[in-house]
Amino acid sequence: MPMRLFRLPPLPRLIRPVPAGVPARLLPRRVRMRLTLLFGLLFVASGAGLLAITYFLVSRRKGNITIFNQGATRLPLPDGTGGGETLPGRPPPWAEGVARELSEQAVRQHAMEMHHLLVQSGIALAIMAGISIVLSWLVAGRLVRPLRTMTSTIRQISARNVHERLDAKGPSDELKDLADTVDGLLGRLQTALESHKRFVANAAHELRTPLTLEHALLEEALMDDEATVDTFRGTFDRLLVISRQQARLLESLLTLSSSERGVEQPEPLDLAALAEDVLLSFDGEIDRRGLRLEADIRPTGISGDPALIQRLVANLLDNAIDYNVPGGRVEITTGTARSGRPFVAVSNSGNEIPPEQVERLLEPFQRLVRTPDDGHHGLGLSIVRAIVTAHGAELVARARPGGGLMMQAFFPKRVRALPNGTGHQTVRKVAARLSAADLANRVD
Repeated sequence: MPMRLFRLPPLPRLIRPVPAGVPARLLPRRVRMRLTLLFGLLFVASGAGLLAITYFLVSRRKGNITIFNQGATRLPLPDGTGGGETLPGRPPPWAEGVARELSEQAVRQHAMEMHHLLVQSGIALAIMAGISIVLSWLVAGRLVRPLRTMTSTIRQISARNVHERLDAKGPSDELKDLADTVDGLLGRLQTALESHKRFVANAAHELRTPLTLEHALLEEALMDDEATVDTFRGTFDRLLVISRQQARLLESLLTLSSSERGVEQPEPLDLAALAEDVLLSFDGEIDRRGLRLEADIRPTGISGDPALIQRLVANLLDNAIDYNVPGGRVEITTGTARSGRPFVAVSNSGNEIPPEQVERLLEPFQRLVRTPDDGHHGLGLSIVRAIVTAHGAELVARARPGGGLMMQAFFPKRVRALPNGTGHQTVRKVAARLSAADLANRVD
């Protein structure tokens, strides 16, 4: 009786392309459901494969019976006595029929056993498939429980309680790494929100002060019955000064906002030429204050926005000039550091600055000493830092031991050199020079 191997039905594919026209809401969207289906199908596939291998190995065992006759065999007589003919090495004819019948019976018995094995294995597989689905559901729930907890916590975090953290416990696995990453993101978000709140509050304060003063001046002029043309002119002059201060504040705020967006189309620039152009506009202010300028302007190429770079150098010089002492000095240097990065450095003499206060000066509306009507709002260095960040550069600020501040902006290396004919070498006469090489050796 020929034996036929049982062919298992094809296993369903674990991942099938979504047919066109099937609504997405009909597909399992929960991670727990997908994990349950994944684990269940993997178990069913593994169990079916194991049963197929077992069935194949068992089916190869044939139920054949072989009768051996060692030595001479005495055939029985028809009357049942044993005195018949003796045939050496051959079984009697009736033995062959018995052997054939026993062999066929063994084949039928083997087929029945294989059928029984197949049925029992299918029942066992179906039972274990149900059990595996239940176990997969429980295991998947245990796996996604931390994700559900993190999701619930994140949904409850808003601007009012951004200080809260997930603070995941347990071993250092992927879920804890995810929770720590979210905590780091929340920390940066909290810092940004607090900085934004301070910025808005300081900006509102800076704008409210001149508006209050303008309102008071207008009320004074209207309530003065003995006001003359000269008094009105004086009031208008003061209002004009306040208006100019407001315009400078708004311009600084716009520059700070635009520089934080980054540089869209950088251009090849000569940092020395831009620094020299800015220096020419500050010559009168430097002479008026009796300051000494020490400049070493060497050609160096960068990529960036020319207007923003000019504003950076101008803010550095303006800060170095305004926060100086009578008879002090201002140093400006451009060149290439030992690391190959172009840089511009501006330092000045002045009052001594605590080293721990230097970083605070880079924040908007932060000043060590507030002087009324000095025309400064504490935005100069914050604009410098925003421009440096927009250009992918690095800003280094530190207090000088004898007083004053040193600011260096290091730009990324230029791939291409400056075209021939670009670059300006300053010919300004100065009492002392601070060479670019010496400054590069000290700060880089």
